[in-house]
Amino acid sequence: MRKITVLFLVVFIAGCYSNGYAQEDNVQRQIKKLERQKEAVTKREKNALKEEVKSINGRLERGLITENEAKVLKEEAARKRAMNIENLMAILDNKIAFLERNEVDHDLIMEGDNAILIDFTDGDDDDYRILGIRFREKDWERPVKYDRRTRSDFVWAIGFNNALIEGQSLEDSPYRIGGSRFFEMGIQWRTRVFKNSNWLRFHYGLSFQFNGLKPEGNQFFVQNGDQTELQEFDVELQKSKLRMDNLVFPVHFEFGPSKFYKTDEKIRYSIRRQFRFGIGGYGGFNIGTRQKLKYNRDGEEIKDKLKRDYNTSDLIYGLSAYTGVGNALLYVKYDLNPIFRDAPVEQRNISLGLRFDLD
Repeated sequence: MRKITVLFLVVFIAGCYSNGYAQEDNVQRQIKKLERQKEAVTKREKNALKEEVKSINGRLERGLITENEAKVLKEEAARKRAMNIENLMAILDNKIAFLERNEVDHDLIMEGDNAILIDFTDGDDDDYRILGIRFREKDWERPVKYDRRTRSDFVWAIGFNNALIEGQSLEDSPYRIGGSRFFEMGIQWRTRVFKNSNWLRFHYGLSFQFNGLKPEGNQFFVQNGDQTELQEFDVELQKSKLRMDNLVFPVHFEFGPSKFYKTDEKIRYSIRRQFRFGIGGYGGFNIGTRQKLKYNRDGEEIKDKLKRDYNTSDLIYGLSAYTGVGNALLYVKYDLNPIFRDAPVEQRNISLGLRFDLD
């Protein structure tokens, strides 16, 4: 019994001794990590200062600020970065002093009321928290975009659709004026053409266009070889519609005023609530044509969805324009290609509606 007791005491003391060394090793590792962070703080703040000075020099070269203004901005940036280094070094030095004084593997300086000064529990030298704020290396070195010349918008449009037929007026169109509609959605990029002015913008992107035609009366589209024509349906139609789906690449030049905003870090040109006028065109491809018919036969409701070529043009190209104030614009587009290939009388699609540019 005495031997067992002695053996237990030896093992217990050895374990405590080993734990003490392990904890001491952990403390030393934490201290070394903090020393590396001190070096990283200086490096990152200096890199951030270089980017700020580079931005200020760019504004000076463009004539946006004077040499005296540039000098003041550089001094302010240098003073701010120096204070950042001083403050962060003090926090890191206090952490090191805390660990050395207590010789305890502590991940936090202050835990009361869930307050965290520095947290290195994730073990990543490039990812840590100071005063509850997460810092990453890329956050320190990311330059401020002083002048953003290109922006992107989501575009969608909706309105009425019809066809201009050779030798006929729109009033004589065989398609319903109110029932034929179009829908468009896509993305565009707008780039300021001139360096120091925003009165002219270049717009480009891609869009899906869905052009629908609803025949008047009880007619539907029939493909007879290389000709597509309207014919009377043998029973009363509740719905008859031809839809052409296109993928196009619009290009526009946009004109209009904008509001100029300038701060110490950036300049911006805003076209919100400003008058705009754009003119251009589009080109692309027909990616599908289908006809929908809905009718009753022998008391049964039937819905036909017929996906065929219908001799519609494969290449799509046309002109378009828009005008308005802000994001809601009056929009018109006109296909220069005929709707149906090799038709004896050419028809061209035309659309009028509202367009919305959502940034």
